[in-house]
Amino acid sequence: MFMSTTRITRGRRLSRTHRAIGAGLAGFLALGGVTALAGTADAATTLASAASAKGRYFGTAVAAYHLGETAYAGTLDTEFNSVTPENEMKWDAVEPTRNSFSFTSADQIVSHAQSKGMKIRGHTLVWHSQLPGWVSGLGATDLRTAMNNHITQVMTHYKGKIAAWDVVNEAFQDGGSGARRSSPFQDKLGDGFIEEAFRTARATDPDAKLCYNDYNTDGVNAKSNAVYNMVKDFKARGVPIDCVGFQSHFNSASPVPSDYQANLQRFADLGVDVQITELDIEGSGTAQATNYGNVVKACLAVTRCTGITVWGITDKYSWRASGTPLLFDSDYGKKPAYDAVITALGGTPGDGGGGDGGNGSTATCTATYTRTADWDSGYNGQVTIKAGDKAISSWSVPLTFASPQTVSTTWNGTPSWDSTNTVMTVRPAGWNGQLAAGASTSFGFTVTKNGSSTAPVIGACTAS
Repeated sequence: MFMSTTRITRGRRLSRTHRAIGAGLAGFLALGGVTALAGTADAATTLASAASAKGRYFGTAVAAYHLGETAYAGTLDTEFNSVTPENEMKWDAVEPTRNSFSFTSADQIVSHAQSKGMKIRGHTLVWHSQLPGWVSGLGATDLRTAMNNHITQVMTHYKGKIAAWDVVNEAFQDGGSGARRSSPFQDKLGDGFIEEAFRTARATDPDAKLCYNDYNTDGVNAKSNAVYNMVKDFKARGVPIDCVGFQSHFNSASPVPSDYQANLQRFADLGVDVQITELDIEGSGTAQATNYGNVVKACLAVTRCTGITVWGITDKYSWRASGTPLLFDSDYGKKPAYDAVITALGGTPGDGGGGDGGNGSTATCTATYTRTADWDSGYNGQVTIKAGDKAISSWSVPLTFASPQTVSTTWNGTPSWDSTNTVMTVRPAGWNGQLAAGASTSFGFTVTKNGSSTAPVIGACTAS
C-alpha cells in the first residue's frame, strides 16, 4: 500500500430520438433514486465536474459508518462522482464465516452511491490481508474452491452495480526481487491463482472492469516491472484483465517518482486502463499542492488513465491522519492541494457547485433526477432544473447512460450528443430556458433498457 521499501499496514476497519449508448460507459452505474447536481456558467468548480470535463472520474474511499455525518456526506455528494468502499467489501467483512455472507455495510455505500449517480469501484476480492482465520487454515483444494466461491458470490451480489473490481490486491513483494508475496493463495495455489481469480471474475460479471491493484509500483522498479510482465503475459494469452490500479501513497520518504507518468504510460501501452486508486500525499501547503497537481497532470497526460481516487475525504479520518494527506482538512476546509487539483483539471477553484466568489453576479442552477416510471423493458426519467438565487436565461445538463440502453424519446428539452454518441446534453426546448430566481422547469425521456436497469449519471447543471 505504501512507501519505498517499508510497508505501512493499513489497519483493519481503519481509514484507509434513438441513440445506442457506447459499451465503454457500462461502468457508469446507478439505479433509480434522486440525483441533484449544481453548477454555474463555469461548472468545473468541484473535483467531480472538473474531472468529468476531462473525461475522468474523481473518487474517494468511503467508510459506511461516517455516512451519517452531515459534513462527510455533504462533501462526498458535492465533490466526488466515484466511491470505493474502504473496508466494507474485504473478505473478513463480507464472508467472516465460510459461505455465510454479510453485505449490510457495503450495501449502504452502494445504495448511497447509486442514489447520487456515482460510479462504484469494488475493493477487493483476493488479498492476503484482512482474511478471516478460516481461510488460512484451508488446504489447497478447499482454498481454491473457497476463493472461486468468494469471487462468484460477492460479484454476483453486486452484478451490474460495480464499474471496476480490484480482483487481486498486492500480490507482489517489496524490494528488488520482483517475487510474489507469501500468502495462503500464493503458498498453496502457486502463481496461477491470480489468473484463476481473473478468469472466475470475468465469468461472473462480464461487464465489470477487472483490475490488478498494488502499492510501490508508481515508478519503474523491480516490483512494477514484475507486475508489468504479468500484465503483458496476461494480454498475450488472453487472460481477462482490463486495468491496473496504482495506489499512489506518497510522503517525503516516498515522493511522487519522476517517472510516474512514463510508468503509467507503459502499462497503458499494453492495452489496459490505468487508474490512480488510493491517492494520498502527506504534507501541507505549497509542497503538498504541487505534488497533487503533478499527479493529476500525469493522469491527464495518459489517455488511458481513466480516473483518480483519493483514499478518504477528510484528514481527520485518514489512515495517516498525522500526515494530513488529503484534500480537505479536519473541518472539511479545502486545502491548497484541493485548489491545485482543480486547477490541474482545468477548473476554477472556488466554492464549488455554484459559489459566486462574493461578486453576487453568477447565475446558478441545480438538476435533480427522478425515475418516474419503470417497466420490464424500459423506464421514464425526469430531470428538474431549478434556478438559484438569480434569474437565468438558459441551462444545459449532460446525461451519461449505461450500455446497452437506448434513449427512444425526449420531451420538453432539446437533446444533442457528443462525438462518440455516449453523452446526451439537454438544453431548453425554446420556451423553458428563462427561469426566475428559484423557479423550475423539467424535461423527460424514455429509455429502452436492453437488459440494463442502470440510471443515467446526471452531470452538473450549467446556467447562463
